[in-house]
Amino acid sequence: MAINGVYLGGGIAPKLLSKLKDGTFMKAFTNKGRYKRLMSLVPVHVVMNQYTGLIGAASTAARLAHA
Repeated sequence: MAINGVYLGGGIAPKLLSKLKDGTFMKAFTNKGRYKRLMSLVPVHVVMNQYTGLIGAASTAARLAHA
């Protein structure tokens, strides 16, 4: 369970940005019945850098190359 935070990135973040800003996403995210209180405590972060996945892959490749 991702109680330390959820990160929205890649192509989905720009598509959801208006829903993230107006509260629609968070309302749907937290509307989970008996889990509503728990879900409302989970921070949601938006990653707008479209190269985040590539940066992570390059970092892992560099670390493995030097292992």
